[in-house]
Amino acid sequence: MRSSLRLTCALAATAVLTFPCAAARAASVPSTDAACTAPTGPYQRDLEQYLGRPVDGRQSEADCRAVRAFQTKHGTARRDGYADLGTYRATVVAAAGTNPNAAGRCPVRSYRVTCVDMDRQILWVQTGSSVRFGPVAIRTGRDAQETRPGWHAIYLRNRDQVSTLYDNAPMPYSQFFDGGQALHGHPGDLYDGGGSAGCVNLTVADAAVLWDLLDIDDAVYVWGVKPGTGA
Repeated sequence: MRSSLRLTCALAATAVLTFPCAAARAASVPSTDAACTAPTGPYQRDLEQYLGRPVDGRQSEADCRAVRAFQTKHGTARRDGYADLGTYRATVVAAAGTNPNAAGRCPVRSYRVTCVDMDRQILWVQTGSSVRFGPVAIRTGRDAQETRPGWHAIYLRNRDQVSTLYDNAPMPYSQFFDGGQALHGHPGDLYDGGGSAGCVNLTVADAAVLWDLLDIDDAVYVWGVKPGTGA
């Protein structure tokens, strides 16, 4: 491993990922019978539209219950009915369903291809037309530090990578595909900040599964534009 490798991306946060016991997790999930009092969220209209609710951008208790039910079903970080970015991203993954390449944007090849859709901020792996992993939510590069589009190949893997540019920030399950940009896990909130510094961030759990699936020389195809960036 080349410890002096300069990386062009890193995690914005260095929080340690912890796994509370099952009882604590259960206690954090509100009962579906409890009153739903979350206020209007920044992605209220998007959630209303996806869930078939009246689209007025104003939270009602019925809206809140519908959002909360979706959050509970899909295991989002919030389970209180608040329409936050993480919940909206979960609807994008859910809408992609079992055929994320329906539009044909990711080239179909006989070999394994990791597809990085920056438009929708999702990733999946396909061999031919068969999806082998995902789709899952991702976070790509922020404005002026965009993830580079096009064909790439994994050239370096390090399960316990830390950033040499960003205060030794952890980059678990790193798989480098172009000039220091990597697929890797992001401990903590996947959606904090305006984007990565060029890497493709996944949850740590998703990055671990991807690590077991991919190998050196595997193809990575990146396209699209991350919402909020200029390129």
